Amino acid sequence: MFVTALGLIDFRSYHQAEVQLEPGVTAFVGPNGQGKTNLVEAIHYTATLGSHRVANDAPLVRAGAPRAIVRTEIRSDQERDLVVELEINPGRANRARLNRSPVPRPREVLGFLRTVLFAPEDLALVKGDPSERRRFLDELLTLRSPRFAGVRSDYERVLKQRNSLLKSASIARRQGRSADAQLRTLEVWDDNLVKTGSELLAARLDLLESLRPLVSGSYDAVARGKGDARLEYKSSVPLEPGVSSREQLGEIIKATVLARRGDELDRGVSLVGPHRDDVVLGLGDLPAKGYASHGESWSYALALRLASYELLRTDGGEPVLILDDVFAELDTSRRDRLAELVAPAEQVLVTAAVGADVPAELSGARFDVGNGSVQRA
Repeated sequence: MFVTALGLIDFRSYHQAEVQLEPGVTAFVGPNGQGKTNLVEAIHYTATLGSHRVANDAPLVRAGAPRAIVRTEIRSDQERDLVVELEINPGRANRARLNRSPVPRPREVLGFLRTVLFAPEDLALVKGDPSERRRFLDELLTLRSPRFAGVRSDYERVLKQRNSLLKSASIARRQGRSADAQLRTLEVWDDNLVKTGSELLAARLDLLESLRPLVSGSYDAVARGKGDARLEYKSSVPLEPGVSSREQLGEIIKATVLARRGDELDRGVSLVGPHRDDVVLGLGDLPAKGYASHGESWSYALALRLASYELLRTDGGEPVLILDDVFAELDTSRRDRLAELVAPAEQVLVTAAVGADVPAELSGARFDVGNGSVQRA
């Protein structure tokens, strides 16, 4: 699949923009702060309903505008043309259209476009908090199977309700009041936590099993065989080898929730579930976080994205590759190697401050970006 056109209204810095695209490599070139990243961010948002730069939608709407519209035209693998239109409404429900027909919820358009985005922020996958690595897994899960957007939403709703009850019960206990009412209601939300949490955990474990050889191979390709990249899932519940079914995991989560009831009431927050998990990225016998050099960390981050691309491509349907200001961050060897690895992709979108930052292997169409305009060079 590939994107054939992008239309923006009041998205980020753009009052209005129209860009016609084609397969192969397209580079958006211009000084920093002129809106290059805004263009590829909009395309990635169409695929994920999220931004790689901000946690909420408000910054995506141009200052002073009530809403933003992102319209993406896509040529599917079945040679069909699709139009996905998203209306971003901060503080209100977003809306979506598919081929100009409204859909009940924006997440109904997930799956029609798949992207893999490389960005300087990817270093946080290696050096950052566990939330970065959880987000990486969950976004990839949703790209592979859009129904997991609903699973994640359900889990977050359960977690919010459960945390509210735990906080109320904790306050009541500290004040010497009865917390029986909250505890009775908590049992219902325990069951919901087990149901949604076990589904999400089982999917993450299965995804990690598929990613391991791909990440190892991708790291060797980027670093030219210098290292042994490993991924291990670190759960808030005790996992045993061979235990991966949703039913088995549900029993483990349930038992752990009951065992940690006292701790949760003391702290007033949920301590058990996928929201507390992490993925330990290893190089040889050591964790990458805290031990990997800057170059090794970059190689690992690139390996995670390249592995995601390979996995999605193997599933069927080649994703659009987006490289957002990445080459300026890399040394010459990693820059050349990455360019060599991504060049065969069906569509590659690159942003760069200067044309010289785009490797020769990625020659193709070019747009000059500046002063609020996007012009084909």
